[in-house]
Amino acid sequence: MEFVFDIENSSSPYIQLLKVATLIPISHYLLGFSLIFVTFLYNFLEIHFFQDFFSGFRGQPVLLTFNSCSQLYQEVASKCQILHGRYLATPWLSSPHFQTVFLSFYGRAPSLRYKRELFITPDGGTIALDWAVNSDGMKVNGEVHTDDKEPVVVVVPGLTSDSDAAYVKHLAFKIVKRCWKVVVSNHRGLGGISITSDCFYNGGWTEDIRKVVEHIHQRYPEAPLFVVGTSLGANIVVKYLGEEGANIPISGAAAICSPYDLLIADRFLNRGVVQRFYDKVLTLGLKDFAQLHQPVLSRLADWDGIMKSRSVRDFDNYATRIVGKFETVDTFYRRCSSSSYVCNVVVPLLCINAVDDPVCTKESIPWDECRTNKNIILATTEHGGHLAFFEGMDAKSLWWVRAVDEFLGILQSSKLMQKRKEVEVSPQISPLESSIDQGPFLNVVEHGLITAVATELKTDAEEVQNENAVRSNQPEASATTTLGIEPAIIAEVVQNEYDVSSNQDEYTSPDIEMDVHMTEKPKSPDAIIEPLKSDTSSHSSAPVLIYLKQLSRHSRKSFWLLAYIALVTSFPLVGSALHFLFRRKLRNVQKR
Repeated sequence: MEFVFDIENSSSPYIQLLKVATLIPISHYLLGFSLIFVTFLYNFLEIHFFQDFFSGFRGQPVLLTFNSCSQLYQEVASKCQILHGRYLATPWLSSPHFQTVFLSFYGRAPSLRYKRELFITPDGGTIALDWAVNSDGMKVNGEVHTDDKEPVVVVVPGLTSDSDAAYVKHLAFKIVKRCWKVVVSNHRGLGGISITSDCFYNGGWTEDIRKVVEHIHQRYPEAPLFVVGTSLGANIVVKYLGEEGANIPISGAAAICSPYDLLIADRFLNRGVVQRFYDKVLTLGLKDFAQLHQPVLSRLADWDGIMKSRSVRDFDNYATRIVGKFETVDTFYRRCSSSSYVCNVVVPLLCINAVDDPVCTKESIPWDECRTNKNIILATTEHGGHLAFFEGMDAKSLWWVRAVDEFLGILQSSKLMQKRKEVEVSPQISPLESSIDQGPFLNVVEHGLITAVATELKTDAEEVQNENAVRSNQPEASATTTLGIEPAIIAEVVQNEYDVSSNQDEYTSPDIEMDVHMTEKPKSPDAIIEPLKSDTSSHSSAPVLIYLKQLSRHSRKSFWLLAYIALVTSFPLVGSALHFLFRRKLRNVQKR
């Protein structure tokens, strides 16, 4: 029986639409909602299957960014077929999120074993150095390969990753086939090693890789040394190369999926829904790491804050910032970002990043700096995810692993190989100075008196010299506890008294000269410190009186004008009466 209705006799058009909608089968509605949902997921998960399909599964070309006068490109990169080819992601992993998640949970890592070496740092920390051993028994730690001139590749893993990570095994297995030595430098507290010092690693901590490189170079002084960093480890490697400059025993390096600018990366992780998911996952990994080392972290950091952390930024605020002694989290991110050190890199460096990386955004890639530096080749692909770059139908190979292996192999046989030399001791480049470190610095004494100490940071030599001067000016070690004033403040007051007294010839006013004579010139710092110690009841006012006397010496008119302003603001009625009585005299003072 067909349902027929009369439009003219219908009471409402909405009722007519509802009656028409009931004529459509439910299966059609389900199909329509399914198409809408699939379209939403296709865009939300950044799937590019149809893009690859319509391009004939040829993949997208690799974009190379380099200096036009780069000898590194002419001698090495131009001969790398992989860098000049195309990258096609595994069809059933045609999404950066699919690739990243698949690498984390499966990865299809090859069979690889390690032989562990425990390296003790000067501060007492322990670093696990895992030397790769191939599954067929071919060892690369010197027991089978007796040639000490074979290249050595040092791998620096990412955040909370160690030598057991799938992508690390992919890289180590590939390089081992070249009969090169491969060693994974695990971060402190990772790889099943306890933390044996009060120092933790962070995104800008380059001291560990510096000591590891020196250690390996001393063991194999004639072997070419390469360094490969991944994710946060790549940021550490690039920063290390920029800090050392030419004074470094590294022949070449590679940085894979580096965040470069940690501040931009932090903003990116808190931007979208998907990025917040990765932020939660990374935070859980950091909290698991903290629980493994609770006895140490609970003593050095805010343990309650660590357990309540809901983001990487929260963890850095309650743990990394405190242990690393950074003022703020943003200060930590700025100082530890490798983007500011890219221009200082003089070692041949290959940087690989995916534009669709869901963890390290393309916005933080230093495109211009890489284009300016002749020693850097930046290779970017449109797809690949974070450290994944799976290729082939079986997804058993990582594209970036093959690219790094080819690049280092050609670099090893090129003219750009640096000659091996002993590591020279050079002054360390200080981290980037932030505005929070700039002067003026203030000393606060009794009654809220604030004095500016300096307008810029002092060097270490100046600080040591000042400390020695303060110690020599203190007759007893208990001056601080007796007076309630810091010795540095007392020494500063004494120095100011000397400066004013020694320059009294510059003042020609009789009043100022009289004030100078009223204050006896101390023969030594003890002449001021001892009276202060003997009269503890007046020690709080002594600095105030000294500064008032200095002010009166400079300008008596300014001194009385300041006293008048203080009186007027404190007692309005008295101030009004004085203003009426002495208005003419005040006009004369102001005219002068």
